[in-house]
Amino acid sequence: MRSLLFVPGDSERKLEKGFEAGADVVIVDLEDSVAAANKGAARTTAAGSISSQRHRTGSAIYVRVNDLSTGLTDADLAALVAAKPDGIMLPKSNSGRDVQQLAAKLRVHEAENGLPDGAIRILPIITETAAGVLAAASYAGTSARLAGLTWGAEDLSAAIGARSTRDEGGRYTELFRLARTMTILAAGAAEVAAIDTVFPDFRDMAAFEKECREAERDGFTGKMAIHPAQVPVINAAFTPSAEAVGRSQAIVDAFAAAGNPGVVGIDGKMYDRPHLRLAERLLARARAIPGKV
Repeated sequence: MRSLLFVPGDSERKLEKGFEAGADVVIVDLEDSVAAANKGAARTTAAGSISSQRHRTGSAIYVRVNDLSTGLTDADLAALVAAKPDGIMLPKSNSGRDVQQLAAKLRVHEAENGLPDGAIRILPIITETAAGVLAAASYAGTSARLAGLTWGAEDLSAAIGARSTRDEGGRYTELFRLARTMTILAAGAAEVAAIDTVFPDFRDMAAFEKECREAERDGFTGKMAIHPAQVPVINAAFTPSAEAVGRSQAIVDAFAAAGNPGVVGIDGKMYDRPHLRLAERLLARARAIPGKV
């Protein structure tokens, strides 16, 4: 997953445009972008759109349901699982226990709709509450459904009373950098993808591209988008270059040819096992992109 595009679940027009944007994942949103009075209608619209697009789009389809504390999650799942989405995004996840609770609910809905057990993945947003940030390490081993971990800044800001998520220079303040870092570490511990949060100002493409590059540098493998124009920028930033793929393949080949020792030399430079692991991770990312490797 490189690009994950949010699309309001109550707008047929925006849903149609979203499925044409070329994102790796389209996230049909039933939460923040849908007014409380429109939740029921959004479920109907979203389910119809997903059912019609499943065999037409090249994007995976996830649904952001309302969080477990709202009492709306069960109605969301009852309406949407029948449409066979690829995954569920769980907002305001407080710990790995929330993923386990959602997994148990999904198992029931899959059985009721004739779907294989475990067919629907889970992508939780793990930093939208203070408790969630502090429990970041709890996701390892929670569920085979876990597709990755992502984070959010705006809801955390509201939860703790921070007046801004960024400083005067546009960079996240220390608190939100911590939440970002915890997400990368938690994803590494759980051995799943780390997905970076949204960049709200979709008109400032230069700053957005810079943030994408920094996220990829630091270990994120994808980023969420709020506008179709952001999708190609994300895809470019998180697609390994031909040079990086070639260098990584050379490292893997050198270790294999030498019988997988602790260290190999390539063109006068030494590479050890961490270099091998990093090369293998990059090649795995490249292979997941159609036509890349």
